[in-house]
Amino acid sequence: MNPILSARELRKHYPSVRAVDGVSFDVAAGTCFGLLGPNGAGKSTTVEMLEGIVRPSGGQVLFHGEAIGHRYRERIGIQFQSTALQDFLTVRENLRLFSALYRQTLPIDDLVRMCHLGEFLDRDSRQLSGGQRQRLLLAIALVNDPDLIFLDEPTTGLDPQARRNFWELVRAIKARGKTVVLTTHYMEEAYLLCDDIAIMDHGRVIARGSPQQLLADHFGDSVLELPAVAVADRPLDLPVLCSGDRVEIMSGDVDATIRALQAAGVPLAQLRIRSRTLEDLFLELTGEALRA
Repeated sequence: MNPILSARELRKHYPSVRAVDGVSFDVAAGTCFGLLGPNGAGKSTTVEMLEGIVRPSGGQVLFHGEAIGHRYRERIGIQFQSTALQDFLTVRENLRLFSALYRQTLPIDDLVRMCHLGEFLDRDSRQLSGGQRQRLLLAIALVNDPDLIFLDEPTTGLDPQARRNFWELVRAIKARGKTVVLTTHYMEEAYLLCDDIAIMDHGRVIARGSPQQLLADHFGDSVLELPAVAVADRPLDLPVLCSGDRVEIMSGDVDATIRALQAAGVPLAQLRIRSRTLEDLFLELTGEALRA
């Protein structure tokens, strides 16, 4: 099957930095593709080139195998990380305003239903909560019934309930056969929503695959977590990683590790065993150093 979107050796160089340095991948139609990376990894610049906002220094973006142009701009929707809306307009008026910018649009009633805007349709957009505002911005991104939707960190700053409600909207968009390109710093969000993930660092893609495939390829162990006081001064011949007031023990044989803990007299009442996560993988690949 031909991809809906392709990046071919994308590069973006500035006088003092190579922000993107030869990035290539395909995005299959009807999937959610996640682009992850620490601050400064080059993912925002990559997305801006994919959106047609930033001109590459080299390489090419293809839409259905063709170079992007006017047709492309008519067939994509973008929910930016930060969007300024016109003051003093209601939610309904904002939808009408953006609908007027396109030749092909979805009926406003459909947008209201899909994004659950009915309860505050006639409210001034300045009076919306964070979750309500993001649902409005998603509706605006969908106003031209796009084939491809870019979501740039859409749930940043939302409370857990609003974030999970937004995830359901994304799943509903996928169910309609649309393709989603998602950037996020929430690893749980990426794991639950994305069919395919590319992790970037230093301007390059350093890992690529489905969340399950990436975890299987990089890890064959589980993580045992305990309070740090539980193992303090205990004679343990185990790889113990301190993390604040807790410790983590990576184990390929959980039963044997538990027996070793019991033999050392470690209390197990607060033991927690978990599988490896995308956050573990992200930190292993990109490091734990603070990025600006």
